[in-house]
Amino acid sequence: MTELTELTAVRLLDGYRKGEFSPVEATRAALERAESIQPEVNAFVRLTAEDALKRARESEERWRRGAPDGLLDGVPVTVKDILLLRGAPTLRGSKTVDPDGRWDEDAPSVARLREHGAVFLGKTTTPEFGWKGVTDSPLSGVTRHPYDRTRTAGGSSGGAAAAVALGAGPLALGTDGGGSVRIPAAFCGIFALKPTYGRVPLYPASAFGTLAHVGPMTRDAADAALLMDVIGRPDSRDWSALGPATAAFTDSPAGGVRGLRVAYSPTLGGQVAVRPAVAAAVRRAVQRLAELGAYVEETDPDLTDPVDAFHTLWFSGAARVTQRLGPEQRGLLDPGLREVCAQGARYSALDYLAAVDVRMDLGRRMGRFHDTHDLLVTPTLPITAFEAGAEVPKGSGHRRWTGWTPFTYPFNMTQQPAATVPVGTDGDGLPIGMQLVAARHRDDLVLRAAHTLYEAGVTSGGN
Repeated sequence: MTELTELTAVRLLDGYRKGEFSPVEATRAALERAESIQPEVNAFVRLTAEDALKRARESEERWRRGAPDGLLDGVPVTVKDILLLRGAPTLRGSKTVDPDGRWDEDAPSVARLREHGAVFLGKTTTPEFGWKGVTDSPLSGVTRHPYDRTRTAGGSSGGAAAAVALGAGPLALGTDGGGSVRIPAAFCGIFALKPTYGRVPLYPASAFGTLAHVGPMTRDAADAALLMDVIGRPDSRDWSALGPATAAFTDSPAGGVRGLRVAYSPTLGGQVAVRPAVAAAVRRAVQRLAELGAYVEETDPDLTDPVDAFHTLWFSGAARVTQRLGPEQRGLLDPGLREVCAQGARYSALDYLAAVDVRMDLGRRMGRFHDTHDLLVTPTLPITAFEAGAEVPKGSGHRRWTGWTPFTYPFNMTQQPAATVPVGTDGDGLPIGMQLVAARHRDDLVLRAAHTLYEAGVTSGGN
């Protein structure tokens, strides 16, 4: 059954429909793959095999009757251990969370997956409370790269990215507050979308506020569109959620890129030093967009690095997450998290509101930019995966993870849809990602351009 682990969700559903294979076979194959990669890669906090097989058997019976229940009936999925999954502890990578609490509720996105018959394989790893761009924590240890175990899978949705890359389920739910689906997806050579803020409801509300998005991590853009049709629906528990989408996301990939106005910004106006292999791979993909009919202009958005404002918002959120912890519990935290919490606690309300002002101005600038450009294209990251167990690359001079993620966090501040597409590998065989960004509410354009690249054979990401 190992070949089943290489199939997309769209292909699995087609196979169920035709009777080529069953949800039970696909689930067993995904569980076997998850168990085989876990000792070296450490992508999972826990596997829920018994429940997965039970749901798969129920799905198989529905398919046998010709009455599948929902859009993802029988498809194996994983859930980042930030999101609630009924019946399984959500520990958020922290020793400070009590595993014996009441775990009787699904997050909105998880609830929609359950309604559509998805099969939950388990919970994937996260750094503590999802605070950084790599995945290691005092609770679950280090999550490693799918193709080079000495390197990081990225984060904070690193377990999800590694699982998808290695065939432990074609679909994964991740969260993204500063790049946390795009960073690991770029490192691991898969697709990920950070939707427009509010398109996928989130509950409980994140302490990182309206920076935090829920998004799909998948093998390709078509699978992400399918997953968005399931999870991108309102939920009354999220007061900031958007209303129903006006069209199916699975309609988005059609149409190609002919006529789209694409702005290519290789370095955000010289603000980012990009490794030559990354720059070359992204440039080739941009050239392919032009060959496919897009109007490509090399130009930069009117923005300066908002990292100080982002730190104020992000570190304040981290301080809020840990506010009620006593001294003994604080001693259990990731040392880096303790540092940013201490910094966040020192900010005043006026500091926070000043950061909000920066954010609003950035949003205004990007709104004007998209009056004349349908898409902004950048590298997802200026580098490829570095050594596992470190927050920043050795010798980089960076203090925090934001030092090497300058292309991702600005678009959490503006709430825009942004995706990463694999566009090649470097000399070490490590995947390279290209970022596609559109105006708020234009997730369809991001999915459309990404799907076009997949259809054209531009995308490649792993060994």
